Amino acid sequence: MPDKKSLLSPRKKKRAPRTFGQARATELYEALAQDRPDPRTELNFTSPFTLVVAVALSAQATDVGVNKATARLFAIADTPEKMLALGEEGVADHIRTIGLWRNKAKNVIALSHMLIETFDGIVPNTLDALQQLPGVGRKTANVVLNEAFGVPTIAVDTHVFRVSNRTGLAPGKTPEQVEAGLERTTPVQFKHGAHHWLILHGRYVCKAQTPECWHCAIAHLCKYTPKTPDPATVSKLGPLSKAPPRKTGM
Repeated sequence: MPDKKSLLSPRKKKRAPRTFGQARATELYEALAQDRPDPRTELNFTSPFTLVVAVALSAQATDVGVNKATARLFAIADTPEKMLALGEEGVADHIRTIGLWRNKAKNVIALSHMLIETFDGIVPNTLDALQQLPGVGRKTANVVLNEAFGVPTIAVDTHVFRVSNRTGLAPGKTPEQVEAGLERTTPVQFKHGAHHWLILHGRYVCKAQTPECWHCAIAHLCKYTPKTPDPATVSKLGPLSKAPPRKTGM
């Protein structure tokens, strides 16, 4: 039985993790935009349908690997009808170099079938409808809405999750928490490009194993410590001396 004190004292509400303020977030996005003023996905696509397929295939795979596989696939099957005609084995033959290719081939055929049967062959432009498609989760749906339909959504993949937590921009224990934090703290003028900037920054600078802090455009705003030093200034024995080399006599 709970004691009297526990019955009388109100439960503390869990606070959402503290994100950057709007001014600090603005400074961060402005710095990222200096290098990439018009960020876009690195997946190749020609239509909302090919984008849905490409993003679904990109789970646990690199964009480079997906682009190599879809170059041949989309050349012969760039609509739901053509994809169904190709069949599961035909799709599988084109994507064998991608991780989880067999299950992904099933999903590509299943989502193509649903697009035809439920959506008249047209990729829907709402989050709920997109998530009905086999193999399409919230992240994939947000990418499609943003890239294909211009909706200012923020998709949280592993890169966005890592950068948001490391920098303190929008910390969270789950992708959903990070997404909510980014929605709160990202100024409206940056929302369309936000997840692209964060993905590309995580892919090329704020890497998983060793973040390259020495040439990071937002290092002065980032809460991650200790910052990774420039390899050019460090040896296996520690920081390199800036003193001139000693002259040795005979």
